[in-house]
Amino acid sequence: MDIENSKLKNMSKSKLFVGLGVLILLVLVLVLGYMTFVKNNQSQKSYSVVYLTSGEVYVGQLSLFPKMSLSNVYLLQVAKDSKDASKNNFSLAPLKESLWSPNRVYLNRGQVIFYGKVGEGSKIAETLKQAK
Repeated sequence: MDIENSKLKNMSKSKLFVGLGVLILLVLVLVLGYMTFVKNNQSQKSYSVVYLTSGEVYVGQLSLFPKMSLSNVYLLQVAKDSKDASKNNFSLAPLKESLWSPNRVYLNRGQVIFYGKVGEGSKIAETLKQAK
């Protein structure tokens, strides 16, 4: 009987160690994956445009995880040309110069109509390069 109990204890201990090893390995893989994803997401310095249901258009560095947010945010403003009413003038107003001066703006995904990266040769990209 003692030999059988000893074998059962050894088997249950080995199963416990294997289970703990698998659990530790799984946690490590998840932590490393998360760190890699966040690092890649933050290292992207490209700008994106976000169009909201309110009609506002924001330009900034977009992060989708853990919440949709923009950093280095600009508000795209449209005004009629004073000389030619058929033309529009566009400007980028940095939110850091606004009254509430946010470092990051968190977005409600339900209010986002679309978003996309700013093209390298676009007027917005040129304006952003001049602003820096």
